[in-house]
Amino acid sequence: MSYPKILAIVLAGGKGERLFPLTSFRSKPSVPFGGRYRIADFVLSNLVNSHIYSIYMLVQYKSQSLIEHTRRNWVLSSLIKDHFVTIVPPQMRMGPEWFQGTADAVFQNIPLIQDHRPALVAVFGSDHIYRMDIRQMMDFHLQKGANVTVAARPVSLEQASSFGVILTDGDKRITGFQEKPRKPAPMPGDPNRAYVSMGNYIFDRETLLRALAKAQRKKQHDFGAHIIPNLVDTGKVFAYDFADNIIEGTTETEEKGYWRDVGTIPAFFDAHMDMLGDKPRFELHNPGWPIHPSAYEGPSARILRGDIRNSIIGEGSVINKAKVCNSVVRNGVIIEKGVTIEDCIIMDNTIIRSGCSLKRVIVDKHNIIGEGQHIGFDPDKDRFKCHVDPSGIAIIPRGGKLRRAAKD
Repeated sequence: MSYPKILAIVLAGGKGERLFPLTSFRSKPSVPFGGRYRIADFVLSNLVNSHIYSIYMLVQYKSQSLIEHTRRNWVLSSLIKDHFVTIVPPQMRMGPEWFQGTADAVFQNIPLIQDHRPALVAVFGSDHIYRMDIRQMMDFHLQKGANVTVAARPVSLEQASSFGVILTDGDKRITGFQEKPRKPAPMPGDPNRAYVSMGNYIFDRETLLRALAKAQRKKQHDFGAHIIPNLVDTGKVFAYDFADNIIEGTTETEEKGYWRDVGTIPAFFDAHMDMLGDKPRFELHNPGWPIHPSAYEGPSARILRGDIRNSIIGEGSVINKAKVCNSVVRNGVIIEKGVTIEDCIIMDNTIIRSGCSLKRVIVDKHNIIGEGQHIGFDPDKDRFKCHVDPSGIAIIPRGGKLRRAAKD
């Protein structure tokens, strides 16, 4: 099938305050995820795998980490002018203020849309872990003759109370919205589930440009709260059911329609655990729909001796006489003898010295944990060493150094 020309705009400026302290030095989309990725790699991989190669990524807060990551890992083509992933910082076209919201971010970059002249514009967030063939959403958009299509995820009515709920008719035409309702309206034909927005949209170009200009005059700056509701009365705003999206190579044991907002420490931690096991909820290895990782120019992992169970071990890591269980260990990590790591996420270039024990701990990049440290067993003691999330998960911020534990 021949598709109309499409431009993707990825919104990647989020502060990620609920992911503190992982966002102390970087934006939320730039936070490392899994053994080899950043959160933003998932939306970029979905776009490229869907043959959408013209991508502007709008950044804002603490963006240098994401800029460098994109420069090193997302060079699509030096020969084909329409194949690019380009970082776009705030242009301050409307004054000295930064982007005031998702819609304002796109409004301030209207010249990019006008210069590219696409028939369709995909506006996607960059904060989620999932696989999606966006061509299937485009097919739906074109078949319906839609002006706007919103990616919608079916969830149970109990879960729906925590989201903005989309009301549709039997033809999946959007008729209204409910913001975190106590009694969500169910999907047509399914009394136990409701549609919630995924924050991903496909617009006809002229519809988007008119809607942005109108919203700017009214000082309305958000897609979910303003742009989409303002267009509902046109009768050409539709909900694309993410449950209908089929990805080749998905295993029978994976969770159908897997999608996670990893905006909190517990959600971020749980999404890592979803990748483990012989029947993971989300299988990272799918040759038919790869998530493209960061490049690593170093040696393979070395396990000199150890007890490694149900874990992901990144390149360049060295494990010597240690126990690692139910954990994700990223690139260049050194784990010395006598160390026990259980239910942990250990990020790049961290050194864990002899005799340490860690349980339910996230260790950010470039850390050195001194000999004999025990973290994750006593929250009151841990608060003197690191950040303890209300969920009980301990987080050691980037670039720290914990001294050798004092002997009792």
